[in-house]
Amino acid sequence: MTDFDFKTRLEEAQGRIAAACERVGRSPDEVTLLPVSKGFGPEHIRVAAENGLTVFGENKVQEAGQKIPLCPGHLEWHMIGHLQRNKVRRAIGIFSVIHSVDSLPLLQSINSACDEFGKTMPICIQVNISGEGSKHGFGIDEVPEALAVANELLRVEAVGLMTMPPFVENPEEVRPCLRSLRELRDEAAKQTGSCLKELSMGMSHDFEVAIEEGATYVRIGSLLFGQRGAH
Repeated sequence: MTDFDFKTRLEEAQGRIAAACERVGRSPDEVTLLPVSKGFGPEHIRVAAENGLTVFGENKVQEAGQKIPLCPGHLEWHMIGHLQRNKVRRAIGIFSVIHSVDSLPLLQSINSACDEFGKTMPICIQVNISGEGSKHGFGIDEVPEALAVANELLRVEAVGLMTMPPFVENPEEVRPCLRSLRELRDEAAKQTGSCLKELSMGMSHDFEVAIEEGATYVRIGSLLFGQRGAH
């Protein structure tokens, strides 16, 4: 992938983000483009960084741990994939935000590891908004308890909710799921008094709908980097 190729892809994504924001009266400044660099090497990250991107999302702790030391040192890394409890300590040393907290035991493990490291970790509660058996995340009715537990822990800060809606050809079909997450966030913030400003939802195929429904992070991989395995 050349710098020119990436710049063209990035400009397209940024233009579509801006257009989606304009349709619903939002500012593009409210939306963080989170490039998903899973499966792409440091050379791709360097090109993206040279084009002004500074925050990246990784799905796997082991891959991130091997890749990040070879990337520019000023970048910020977010964990967006399923996090196993036996990899929490390593993740705490790598990531600035964890988007994918999907169980109470994981929440407790993150808090304990952060206490050991002397740091506080911003996290998003992952919600299985569609109820699919193949998806990780809390059920809708479990979110209030998850947030209550998070609020009692000293080393985690719940900053929002995250979801992975079903993959469908027509992104309009996932709009109800994305809207449900926003409504769940709004209700939970009101009930708990938490400042749940973040909604991590939307990927390359549905990020425009996600933005229209309130996304603050859109996790975009193939649109920026191309298909994995094709580089």
